[in-house]
Amino acid sequence: MSWGTELWDQFDNLEKHTQWGIDVLEKYIKFVKERTEIELSYAKQLRNLSKKYQPKKNSKEEEEYRYTSTRAFLATLNEMNDYAGQHEVISENMTSLITAELTRYVQELKQERKSYFHDGRKAQQHIETCWKQLEASKRRFERDCKEADRAQQYFEKMDADINVTKADVEKARQQAQLRHQMAEDSKAEYSSTLQKFNSEQHEHYYTHIPNIFQKIQEMEERRIVRIGESMKTFAEVDRQVIPIIGKCLDEITKAAESVDHKNDSQMVIEAFKSGFEPPGDVDFEDFTQPMKRTVSESSLSNSRGDGKSEPKFGSKSKGKLWPFIKKNKGAGPEDFSNLPPEQRRKKLQQKVDELNRDIQKEMDSRDALTKMKDVYIKNPQMGDAASVDHRLAELGQNIEKLRLEVQKFEGWLAEVEGRLPARTEQPRRQSGVYEAQNPSGVNSCAQDRESPDGSYTEEQSQETEMKVPATDFDDEFDDEEPLPTIGTCKALYTFEGQNEGTISVAEGELLYVIEEDKGDGWTRIRRNEDEEGYVPTSYVEVYLDKNAKGAMTYI
Repeated sequence: MSWGTELWDQFDNLEKHTQWGIDVLEKYIKFVKERTEIELSYAKQLRNLSKKYQPKKNSKEEEEYRYTSTRAFLATLNEMNDYAGQHEVISENMTSLITAELTRYVQELKQERKSYFHDGRKAQQHIETCWKQLEASKRRFERDCKEADRAQQYFEKMDADINVTKADVEKARQQAQLRHQMAEDSKAEYSSTLQKFNSEQHEHYYTHIPNIFQKIQEMEERRIVRIGESMKTFAEVDRQVIPIIGKCLDEITKAAESVDHKNDSQMVIEAFKSGFEPPGDVDFEDFTQPMKRTVSESSLSNSRGDGKSEPKFGSKSKGKLWPFIKKNKGAGPEDFSNLPPEQRRKKLQQKVDELNRDIQKEMDSRDALTKMKDVYIKNPQMGDAASVDHRLAELGQNIEKLRLEVQKFEGWLAEVEGRLPARTEQPRRQSGVYEAQNPSGVNSCAQDRESPDGSYTEEQSQETEMKVPATDFDDEFDDEEPLPTIGTCKALYTFEGQNEGTISVAEGELLYVIEEDKGDGWTRIRRNEDEEGYVPTSYVEVYLDKNAKGAMTYI
């Protein structure tokens, strides 16, 4: 099966067919190029999608990713980023292995095809020239034969006419002989040209054209093989990234399987647990017994300077059942006393851990500088040992400051852990960085007690660790006259007074008010002549005597 023998007369059709083959190859190149652009665009969109849903640093979103479900989602986002990278690999490989190679091959193919068809046209032009020469020789031979016949007929006519002179007859005879000779010469030339044309024609159709067409056939077959190989490469490029894409999908599946609903539920408890006990039942207050009411409803409302009426206990207590879950607006105090006990403990623990990490960093830096100083001392040519003394002094001061901060926060932490109910978790790991004790002075009870701002946390000072010896100053207060009663109060909740200066009360208990809330969230009350102390204002319903000097009503 050869185009040279089977398609010897289809030069024009072969030219069109081979051009069509090149067009198909260029179309395939364009297809692959558009595929690479789609892969790049898809990869870019995947990366943007992954970036869009990544948690922002130092934001609330970042804190939310401690749950197993959100961590699994974060792992999915990271794997999608890797997944996008594989589509970029597909684009790069298709560009280098298919688009670039085929583009270069098309240029070579066009040059090769042009060369072959140029040779074919040249061969055709040559055979056409030979054919024209044959036709010219043939026409000349035919003309000379006709001329010879006319000359012979004219000679015979002159020879038969008795009126024609002998000289005219001789002249006619010579002319006939000349024409006859010319016809013979034309015949010989025509025969030679014919033989030459037949030889050229045979050479053209059995040698030149078959060779040229055979080369064109081989060129076309190489093109077909090449496009087939490119299609195979097209599939292989995809197949090569399938294992990696499979790993990405396996990691997503693994992340999904790591989602633990029980763990997330426990983390919600740890994140929002306040540490308070639920309030007890509200006692029925019998308003039909006037003796239990120190002041009247009108006195309560009139005791306010703003002239606004004061709601009754029934409506007020409903808003006071959960005074500790009100949000503290603005920056909270350093010891996180605005938070519920459990949340405060977590914040303090985080702060202690953070400070310990800072101490470790500073100590590592100090150790490194100490080693550098030793090297400088042993090898003065490497540097001046005195140049690091200033920095070492700074690091020592920083470490000491951080240690004091850690001790301060650990004191608060020990305080709040001492008040919380028994925990099933392991005991808090204390700092192993230092052993120094906090030399700071003892704050007064009034300074340690903070207003709960709707979330009570009882501040315990260092009085639990360090006892201040009694002084004459304290004796002066012991000799003072007891404060007068300025009103009564009723305990809304049970309060365990564990700190010095506080007093324990039971829910529903009636007591005397001897000192109103000064704005720190505490009210001073008395049970009898020997028992008095502070309780959180939000834990009691206060009825101040309107006749007391400077008295105000707190509920």
